[in-house]
Amino acid sequence: MRYSNLFFVLFLGVSMMSLSMCKNKQSDQIGKSEAVTAPDYDADSAFYFVKLQTDFGPRVPNTAAHDSCADALTQVLLQYCDTVINQIYSAKAYNGTTLHGNNIVGVFNPEKEKRILLSAHWDSRHVADHDPVEANRKQPIDGANDGASGVGVLLELARQLAMHRPEVGVDIVLFDLEDYGPEEGYNAPEGEWWGLGSQYWANNPHVADYKANYGILLDMVGDPSARFRYEYSSYIYANDVQKLVWSAAYKLGFSSTFVTKQSNPIIDDHTYINTIAKIPMIDIIHQEDGTGTGFPATWHTLNDNISHIDKNMLATVGKTLLYVIYNEK
Repeated sequence: MRYSNLFFVLFLGVSMMSLSMCKNKQSDQIGKSEAVTAPDYDADSAFYFVKLQTDFGPRVPNTAAHDSCADALTQVLLQYCDTVINQIYSAKAYNGTTLHGNNIVGVFNPEKEKRILLSAHWDSRHVADHDPVEANRKQPIDGANDGASGVGVLLELARQLAMHRPEVGVDIVLFDLEDYGPEEGYNAPEGEWWGLGSQYWANNPHVADYKANYGILLDMVGDPSARFRYEYSSYIYANDVQKLVWSAAYKLGFSSTFVTKQSNPIIDDHTYINTIAKIPMIDIIHQEDGTGTGFPATWHTLNDNISHIDKNMLATVGKTLLYVIYNEK
């Protein structure tokens, strides 16, 4: 993912006053209503599912590790979901490489009209272009946080959904080809080079005329110091969904992690779900001030490995999602 384009920068100035006026009202509303009890969430299981991915090493498209991990993720979802679909496609990268992608979709309650779309990306970056050691910057990364953490949260959530059937339909989409965008300093041609898998899915959903009430994207949710703010393009497209999710987090006592503070707009998989598929989707993403990149210090470096994943943070996000799902009727 990367910071968003000029559209959002210009829109930011127009909308900041509106956001400021709404924030206090939103904060006052958080945590007021009663809700049903959601199933337990197993932090160790979520961590296991993150490590399952990183044990393959970098999951860079067009590599054997990438293909083997796709098979493993498919097998996990087959254990839990009513239906699993492998969406096989190809896309052209910024450098002219033809990438072979696999969006992996797990479906619960396909007969339900009311649906929630949950997603994360499972591929990992082909270059560590922000590594502090210059010699490392052409090496691929494990992507433990940037990709695998969100997938791990969703796989444990799928396990819980299989044991405790929700009253709504849930679609888990593991997007491929998210992170093969231009490296730092590369003069790429004009184009939308990030989120290639979500662009494909948005134009070719796994079900014809697919509709969901809303969507939630997870990206970089495993850092022990993660703080999730109101990502600004999510606010523009899906502010009601933001309030719903942050309210759930507050009710669960996670107000120090899900903070009511606005952050910069991001181009990520949710961008194309909002703009192409027209499904309101938010991005739960860890942004960090003071690192020079706007993201955690491990972002796009070789340090984005399993040693920097906190299972309790995975559980914080997973419990919040379960609470949202089991309060839907």
